[in-house]
Amino acid sequence: MKKLIFVTGGVCSSLGKGIAASSLGALMEARGLNVRMVKIDPYLNVDAGTMSPYQHGEVYVTDDGAETDLDLGNYGRFTKAPLSRVNSITTGQVYKTVIERERAGDFLGRTVQVIPHITDEIKRRILLVADEPEVDITIIEVGGTVGDMESIPFLEAARQLIHEFGRQNAVSVHVTLVPSVSGGEIKTKPTQHAVKELQEVGIQPDVLVLRSTEALGLELRKKISSFTNVELEGVISGYDVSAIYELPLVYQNQGIDSFILKKMNVESRHAELGPWKSVVKKIKHPASTVRIGVVGKYMELHDAYKSIWEALAHGGIANNVQVELVKIDSGTLEAEAGESRVVSETRAAADKANALAGAQAGAPADTHKPVALRSSDPIDKRLEEAFAGIDGILIPGGFGSRGIEGMIQAANYARKNGLPYFGICLGMQIMVIEYARNVAHMPDAHSSEFSTTTKHPVISLLEEQIDVKAYGGTMRLGASESKTREGSAMRGAYGTESIFERHRHRYEVSNAYKDALEAAGLIVAATTPDGCLVEACEWPKHPWGLGVQFHPEFKSRPTKAHPLFAAFIAASRRYAESRGR
Repeated sequence: MKKLIFVTGGVCSSLGKGIAASSLGALMEARGLNVRMVKIDPYLNVDAGTMSPYQHGEVYVTDDGAETDLDLGNYGRFTKAPLSRVNSITTGQVYKTVIERERAGDFLGRTVQVIPHITDEIKRRILLVADEPEVDITIIEVGGTVGDMESIPFLEAARQLIHEFGRQNAVSVHVTLVPSVSGGEIKTKPTQHAVKELQEVGIQPDVLVLRSTEALGLELRKKISSFTNVELEGVISGYDVSAIYELPLVYQNQGIDSFILKKMNVESRHAELGPWKSVVKKIKHPASTVRIGVVGKYMELHDAYKSIWEALAHGGIANNVQVELVKIDSGTLEAEAGESRVVSETRAAADKANALAGAQAGAPADTHKPVALRSSDPIDKRLEEAFAGIDGILIPGGFGSRGIEGMIQAANYARKNGLPYFGICLGMQIMVIEYARNVAHMPDAHSSEFSTTTKHPVISLLEEQIDVKAYGGTMRLGASESKTREGSAMRGAYGTESIFERHRHRYEVSNAYKDALEAAGLIVAATTPDGCLVEACEWPKHPWGLGVQFHPEFKSRPTKAHPLFAAFIAASRRYAESRGR
């Protein structure tokens, strides 16, 4: 019989259900079991592709082009489980399918209802993953908080599956909060109420993961066990740790994997956690530190670049160095010298409102123009201050015109000063625009995404995208093959000619300018197999200046850093050492 583990959350959101589910997946894999991960999101969007980073953080892209919740990124970093569109379930997908079936007459005149039709569709999607022949255990994370109206159909579907499979084959793991109040007194009442709410929908949790700042003692865990009908072995202290990759070790030390497998009558080998112990050791005891300046548009929201931060950390682990992140809002590199703080804040607020209203991934470019720099502005001094003590610059992906000129200034600074530079998606396009302006004698070079009047649109839409009006799922999405150039830094990092990486963009380097850019010295380091699209560029005679059109951060893991992030951090370490840092 297939085994299911449902992970739910109580008390409040953002408790770390995704990390808890991922850590469980890592432990089951360490025991030699074949795991699959499923994320349920209760929002009505079909996918996360058109959501603003300010509302939902980054969009994680799978090999088959699904635009999903960032928790799938955690699954990809903690486990080896394959991820595709079937691993992401939303309310929008479920209702869309049921309504389409109703319109096609599949229900033969019956009244279509939440129960059984919606819950049956949810169960079908879960079992589509769980019933794969090679799968031993499927871990299903139910987004939201127990008690939310939006989550009710999913919890009912979970209840039905637990009933149908039996408690020995389907287990409930509930993540709750154990807060401390003034004076440091720890309160268990929120957890008691959270469990009661779950019981009211018909689910008795088998395991409780208690989120707290400090490890919880035995007596407190006994108290919670007695009030919630959860065995003491199943009451786990999920306390804060300095690095999230330590959590599998924390859980395993408390026996959560042994307890769950015993309840499900599953035999396995002892957990092999050597790779995780090595990762944690390198995080806690690095040989040195490098400072990476990330120049982007959504710096105030950490989750907007979640996979970037993690991939940089993985590059640090691979090089046994600590990566210190320096977040730089690109808008601060382009403001007029005399611009007041009030004006700056007004522009930032307007941009945020724009993003929340829909000017995000794939939506039309922002309507307000970036402030132009005057010749009298002390831009060099501002750049020197921004990048003082920085050992490498990374410019990530993004959409909209805000901050673009600041990114171009950052790329120019890195190129001229021999500072390691890594451009991802938009970051590569910035690299091309800067080179066209300052080396290839095209002073007004730009992307047609940001300027309709430029005489040199070195970045432009593909012909088949020009008349596309819809935004959801209409970009170049998912994994595709690229060919790396012999002798390039790209080939050196990968060690192979053919690579497969995930894309999420509409705009490309214009082939009308490819020859002129190469004639000016820009190195095209990778292309599509037919040579039609530029996939990567490098600066000539530069220690490490590389941009890629795809998103390598989505394939990086703590136990196996992506080769480009490992190479970028290695170059940044060499730069730091050359400066005596």
